[in-house]
Amino acid sequence: MFLPMAMAFKRVLIANRGEIALRILRTLRDLGIEAAIIHGREDRLSLPVRLADIAMEIVRSNPLDSYLDIEAVVQAAKDLECDAVHPGYGFLAENAAFVHRLEEEGITFIGPAAEVITLLGDKIEARAAMEAAGLPTAKGSSEPISEASVAAELAEDIGYPVIIKA
Repeated sequence: MFLPMAMAFKRVLIANRGEIALRILRTLRDLGIEAAIIHGREDRLSLPVRLADIAMEIVRSNPLDSYLDIEAVVQAAKDLECDAVHPGYGFLAENAAFVHRLEEEGITFIGPAAEVITLLGDKIEARAAMEAAGLPTAKGSSEPISEASVAAELAEDIGYPVIIKA
């Protein structure tokens, strides 16, 4: 459990919106940690923004870009004096460059290390790492497949239904 480390945080920036932001906010409240949140103009009246202890608007022409601008989010974390950033999912949650920028500023990223994000971003490399560690993997290919006939043959061997990932 992360409780001892979490207790070291005074204020955490939520770098997301909607339901996931609300869940993070409620968890922070349960832990007695202040919740800061960024938001785009369109989200200014949303429940997570209204319930947060402090909020900062990041205005961009595309509303979702408010949550994707690494430098703006890092600056918000600094300006709001946050000890850590929780990315939720999507947006910057799987961006290793974001994790590195936070590390440069001495701000904790609540999530996997940048190296893990990079590794798991490549499905073939992630599978190879899991196999090397002796972890179970789903049936599938250990190499990229570029021919439809090879994919069809593998699907027959595995059995349907199958998921094809890019």
